Amino acid sequence: FLGGSGAAVAADPVPTKITVPEMDCASCAKKIGNKVAEVKGVGKVEYSVEGRTLTVTPKANETLSPKALWEAVVAVKYEPSKLEGPAGTFTKKPAN
Repeated sequence: FLGGSGAAVAADPVPTKITVPEMDCASCAKKIGNKVAEVKGVGKVEYSVEGRTLTVTPKANETLSPKALWEAVVAVKYEPSKLEGPAGTFTKKPAN
């Protein structure tokens, strides 16, 4: 026994990183982040304006759809250049 809370430790959800080259201010980052947060299974969205990236963490036991994340960014008129996550790395819209 290694101590801890006594709860079984599930694997931490693996985040997906989305690179959006045109995301150059806090207001556009927030707009994109809010749209991405609406995707089914999303637990948390963090963004870096400097890095022009969003880090999307799924809820426990949820799998995010790379296609749905990509489409959420496009829905607010931005074009991701890269999406990296458990399903792989995509430089164009994923099939699912």
